[in-house]
Amino acid sequence: MAEEKILIWLPSPLGDAVMATPALRAFRTGFSSAHITFLGSASVRQVLSPSPFCNDWLDLQPSFLKNIRSIRQGRFQTCILLKNSFSSALTAALAGIPTRIGYARDGRTGLLTRPVRPLKDSNGRFVPMPAIDYYLNIARFLGIEASDRTMELSLDDGAEEQLSRNLPAFFSHKGPKVILVPGGAFGPSKCWPPERFARTADALKEQYGALVIVSIAPTPAEQQIAQTIRRLACHPILCTADIPLNLSDLKTLIARADLVITNDTGPRHIAVAFKRKVITLFGPNNPQWTQTGWSEEIQIIGTGPCVPCDKPVCRQKQHYCMESITVEQVLEAVRRLWKEPCR
Repeated sequence: MAEEKILIWLPSPLGDAVMATPALRAFRTGFSSAHITFLGSASVRQVLSPSPFCNDWLDLQPSFLKNIRSIRQGRFQTCILLKNSFSSALTAALAGIPTRIGYARDGRTGLLTRPVRPLKDSNGRFVPMPAIDYYLNIARFLGIEASDRTMELSLDDGAEEQLSRNLPAFFSHKGPKVILVPGGAFGPSKCWPPERFARTADALKEQYGALVIVSIAPTPAEQQIAQTIRRLACHPILCTADIPLNLSDLKTLIARADLVITNDTGPRHIAVAFKRKVITLFGPNNPQWTQTGWSEEIQIIGTGPCVPCDKPVCRQKQHYCMESITVEQVLEAVRRLWKEPCR
């Protein structure tokens, strides 16, 4: 009997891809004899690799037709769509995959052979559900046992040695190592003010002797944020913009940190997957969508008359939600997580 070939189309946002790892583990267990291929972007592949949950990877192509041809060549019998889009379901259908499983949403129900009904309220709106459970429900729909919600990532062989060459100060520092993540791909509405990150960095250095590293994406907007933080801080701060780091290096950096202070963005989930202590700053987005259950995460949720708005750009005259979060709140969270001074 021929080996079953399953294609799993991964979510695009990095945070969502990491939150999908409990479901990926369940699929691997439930289809133990199948050949499982992951389909995703280059950035998602860097974050999830190496993975014990797949046999192979298929890179997402830059065009609709190229994706159809690439997927068709794989001769898959089943496609599990973790990506919520009409185009992904259409691509799988046109690529000739006989069994197509995914959420019945975004107008694609007719393209799925086994649609999964998302939970909605009486007004037809999606009921907030942690993304971990959202993806695990597809495994449950397929009759797979899916109770383990633990997110999981692995490091490449030699990753720590490579990072130590690029960032020797990180490994030689004797005190605590703290990563600040002041940006966010979602949009500026999720961003805590740079001057507050700067004040937090100074306090961590003065009170705990911490080494502080600002981690940003290589975009002009985030580079500007990092420059502002460093300019306003009284003490020197390292920045990933100064070092040739890829996403694999970022994983290693986070995996070896003592604390990650972050906006609600992808590195938060990487930190949780590596069981780091995390302080997450929430503003425009509803935390119910991304709850992880990690006991070493403290969430500080901003307040305001418009919260949650789920808008990438704040439309108010004042950025109420993120500005309501104080440096003192963050430092109190640090004390709670560390339980005693780390000098």
